[in-house]
Amino acid sequence: MDTGFDLRKHGGVDVFLRDCPTRAVLELIASKWTMLVLVALEDGRPMRFGELRRRLDGVTPKVLTQTLRALAREGLLTRSVYPTVPPRVEYRLTGLGREVGALLQHITDWSQANITAIQAAREDFDERAARLEQDLIDPVRP
Repeated sequence: MDTGFDLRKHGGVDVFLRDCPTRAVLELIASKWTMLVLVALEDGRPMRFGELRRRLDGVTPKVLTQTLRALAREGLLTRSVYPTVPPRVEYRLTGLGREVGALLQHITDWSQANITAIQAAREDFDERAARLEQDLIDPVRP
């Protein structure tokens, strides 16, 4: 299948190909919890696990741990452990993390600015779908 210009021939990658390594990065970044962690840390201030958990209402400790580990593995954040009792652990974005965090902050801002229009479109769609379904179940006979 032709996906257009094949960058592999020129030493690059092609995200539309199944085995492209950038797909794993996109999958991580597209995760709701990843996006929220990156935006929460985007201001540059380090945060502890408990702070992040309170900030990200609804995240489970397991999912937050998995998300933080994946972000650290990809080089998007650092995990610093301080030898105190109990140990203090802080998370901070790397340069790469700040870059993508800024992009995601724009998406967050856009989402918040447009949520009323999105909710109205959703309601309109649902009403039209319900009317169509009703017409299929009980068609008007001439």
